[in-house]
This record gives sequence, C-alpha cells and structure tokens, in this order.
Amino acid sequence: MRIFFSAGEPSGDEHASHLIRVLKQRDPTFQCDGFGGPEMQQQGCELLHEMTQTAVMGFLQVIPLLAHFRRLVKEAESHLQQHRPDAVVLVDFPGFNWWIARAAKKQDIPVYYYLPPQLWAWAPWRIRRVRKWVDHVICALPFEYEWYSSRGVDCTWVGHPFFDEVADHPVNEDAMARLRIPDEEGPVFGLLPGSRNQELERNWPIMLQVIRQVHGTLPNVRWIVGCYRDQHFERCRELQQEAGITADLHYETGRTSEVIEAADACLMVSGSVSLELLARRTPGVVLYQTSRLGSIVGRLLIHCKFITLTNLIAEREIMPEVISVGRPQADIDRIAGILGNWGSNSESLAAVRREMAELASTAAVTGATTRTADLLLSKHTETVQRAA
Repeated sequence: MRIFFSAGEPSGDEHASHLIRVLKQRDPTFQCDGFGGPEMQQQGCELLHEMTQTAVMGFLQVIPLLAHFRRLVKEAESHLQQHRPDAVVLVDFPGFNWWIARAAKKQDIPVYYYLPPQLWAWAPWRIRRVRKWVDHVICALPFEYEWYSSRGVDCTWVGHPFFDEVADHPVNEDAMARLRIPDEEGPVFGLLPGSRNQELERNWPIMLQVIRQVHGTLPNVRWIVGCYRDQHFERCRELQQEAGITADLHYETGRTSEVIEAADACLMVSGSVSLELLARRTPGVVLYQTSRLGSIVGRLLIHCKFITLTNLIAEREIMPEVISVGRPQADIDRIAGILGNWGSNSESLAAVRREMAELASTAAVTGATTRTADLLLSKHTETVQRAA
C-alpha cells in the first residue's frame, strides 16, 4: 500500500508520523510520501515539502503565502498523477488540505481526512466540501463523529492519537531531574507559548507580564518554558530581556511532555496540547490572543461555547479560557489571579486535578493510531478485492 500524506501543523506531523510507524508494522511493504514535517521524515516518509515551518493561523496571515501554497498544490497534482497512491490521507490543516482533496478526487484517488476540520465549531456550511471531496472522515472526538454522521458523511470514530502518544512516550528522566528539583519549595508552573512563530509573537509577551505579576506575590514559583524549536527558545529569551523580566525562567526545547508532567499547572496557548494536559492530569489556563477583527469574525463564525478541546469534551470549563483582545491588562490580571490562587492554595489546585483525573478516566482512550491504521488497510483490501 502507498499513501500520500498532507500535514501542515507540527501536531499533524506528529500524529501522521505515529500512524506511518504503525502502518509499517502492519504492512512491511507500506510506502508513503507527501507534505509534512521532520517527524514524518524520520519514519521514512519522502517529503515533497517541509510544511511545518509555514504553518499560520488567520486569513490575513495566509494572504502573503497564497502563491506559495498554490505552487505546492500544483506540485501535488503532478505528483499524484505520476506516482498514483492507493489513498490520500489529510491531517488537519483544512485551508490547504481542501485543495489537496480536490486534486486527489479529480484523479479518483480515495481521500481520508484524519483529524478533520472542526466544522461543528465554525463554518458548518463547508460540510459540502467534505461530501464532495472526502471519501471517509476519521474522527478523534465522539461528538465530532455524531456531527459528521448526522450530516450524511461516511465516518469512523477512533479516539484521539494524542492519548496514544502520551501513553507511548515515557518522559525523559534526565529532563525531569532538571525540571523538578527534590525538596524544592513552591509551585512549578509550565509555560507553553505555542508551536507557531505567530502564536509565540502574540502570546509570549502577555505570558511574560503574567510572570511579572505572579512573581511579585509568589517569588518562590519555579517557571519552566517548553519551546517547540531552538529559534523559539532564542526569541523567548530575547523578548524576556526586552521586557525586563528578572524572574528565573528555565527553558527546555522539544520537551513539552516533560514540562507538562513536571508542572503543577500550565499556562498555554490554545491548541490540541490541552489534550496532553488532560492525559497527564495537569491543570491549565488557556490563552488565545487575537486582533479586534479576528474577535469579530470569531464571534460571527464560531458555533460552540468553548475553544479548548478538553473543555469541549467535558462540556464545561475545566481549563479557564482567556481570549485576549486589544489591551491585555485585564486578561493578565485574570490569569495571574488564577495561577496565584493555585500557587498559594493547594486545595484549590488539588480539586482541579481531581476533576481532570475524573474526565481523563473516561475520555483519554488509547488505541486511536492502531484503529486508524487498521481502518486504512481494511479499506485498501476491500478496494483491491472489488477490483479483482
């Protein structure tokens, strides 16, 4: 079996890489190529282009890259024609992947959407694109399956691969020793400024002001920062110096899991990383900084109460969400108040952790990656048998 993958986000690269590994275990002759990132490449996926460096959010940020993305779509069209795969598997990244789906369907190649776009939250009218260009949706969340299924889309619920990756990823003990010092007094707070350059630039300055405010009342807090790549570490340090933040921040690159595991609580940028906090039972505050225009568009388009996957699963706000628009001081005060309460009131923090553990016991289901691999191989076998 040969699959063309298209993943544009760092998280999509991670999920696809685990799926590739399982597919190779199931089928030693399995081959793959496409768009993705370094983790997919490490699993033997031949990349046409490294996409995770250009992952962006928002309409205005996409505009300068439209010509670049259009060239990539043309490259994909040519590649699919010359090296026809048995299937195309799209992983999140809908703005770009709609075009890949359309290109594949023009050539009558089966299209699977793994971790599909959250149309139930925004732009539900785009379900027409799914019906037209996608053969099968592989859903990560139970309510997501119900939403797609009720709209006539062929779909399967497998669970979320983040829970597999947490279960299969033992934390690095050397890193944990650096992050969690024995007999250390005071709470440990993790900071996750995001995996995209744009996220970091928007949210890290607000996080720094939260640090300044909490440090003023709780100077014994240990702050650990999980950076996605080395350039993010350098930029975070640079912005810390510019802001004049004197609190001692411990930086780690490529150790998000260890930061989450070591922390008593985390302040993070909104994203699927909230599921890893859920799996590791670590309380968190979610920050999402946006422009006034983005806020207006969001209110018009978003059709759900929460933006955080963990809160959506729980159907209540287990993780406080702070959507910051314009002058952020009120949001800084709110976040600092929450972290300050958790840092000074162990019972309050323990109550949140118990709530996280209760939700995780029913929602953090493992086996998604294996179920997805089996589904793809089964569908391929059915296709081969029909052709025979």
